[in-house]
Amino acid sequence: MASGSSSLPPPPVFAGENYDLWAAKMRTYLRAQSLWEVVENGSNPAPLPDNPTMAQIRFHNDEVAKEGRALAIIQAAVHDDVFIKILNLDTAKEAWDKLKEEFQGSERTRRMKVLNLRREFEAIKMKESETVKEFSDRLSKVVTQIRLLGEELSDQRVVEKVLVCLPERFESKISSLEENKDFSQISLAELVNALQATEQRRSLRMEENVEGAFAANTKGKDQGSNSFGKKPFGGKKGKGKKEEDRNKGGAWKEKYPPCPHCKKKNHTENFCWFRPGVKCRACNQLGHVEKVCKNKVKLQGQQAQVAEHQEQIEEQLFVASWHLLKREVVYPRTHLLCKEL
Repeated sequence: MASGSSSLPPPPVFAGENYDLWAAKMRTYLRAQSLWEVVENGSNPAPLPDNPTMAQIRFHNDEVAKEGRALAIIQAAVHDDVFIKILNLDTAKEAWDKLKEEFQGSERTRRMKVLNLRREFEAIKMKESETVKEFSDRLSKVVTQIRLLGEELSDQRVVEKVLVCLPERFESKISSLEENKDFSQISLAELVNALQATEQRRSLRMEENVEGAFAANTKGKDQGSNSFGKKPFGGKKGKGKKEEDRNKGGAWKEKYPPCPHCKKKNHTENFCWFRPGVKCRACNQLGHVEKVCKNKVKLQGQQAQVAEHQEQIEEQLFVASWHLLKREVVYPRTHLLCKEL
């Protein structure tokens, strides 16, 4: 007995919460020590007969010692705040029953707890946003609480509950199970694993569809950009072409921390087009380069108007000079007289 006791870990400590879980652990612990019957039914060793043998004396002493060992284990398995409640009790059964009454309540209270948990069990349904694992964990928690209170709830009933509260996206899987499986023989773990496999396959298909749609969209944009504003042969050259090649496939996309000037992540601060110290060659203003200048188009239009106006002036001067020259050739003497006057 001593060797068996020394190999066991310390008993679980009860601090006033989750009594049902602690009680289940303690029952197993006391059974491992061959002491649960003493706690459940009380210790009532038979008196020694007249002229007992040494074996009878040892057996009697062991039975009497069981009471003390069981009470010592219960006292060691509770927090000091809980120990105060069983301080004056002399037997293991009295201490156990006191803790049960204090933290689990009377039989009437236990039945009310079971009834409330039963209602929660019947009302539970899988949400559209839930995964199979999340729903399984939520349902298992309620089932465990019901069983800890001593209420019977079979695995078959839990399996049936899972099947009737699944969302529509699992309808095909349920139909397949109905055709190939006997629900009275399927375990909860087997059902959950089958549903998780279905969920994973659906998730993979959705990812493939999203990737395919993204690739098609990107290809369409590339083809559209190639058909407008680009040369049919050669395309971009020099630095612009290199940057385009590097950016294919998003290799540089969001590679850097956010730029403090434009908040984008595809370049460093030193290569930003909106650096405060850079000067635009189009509008001669600070804060941006010519490539992203908003006034460039407007300035180009103004420059075109100035050039056109200059051409008109030059044309008018040319016409006037031609007429004047013609007049001098036709009326040379009149022109000289006018100059003398």
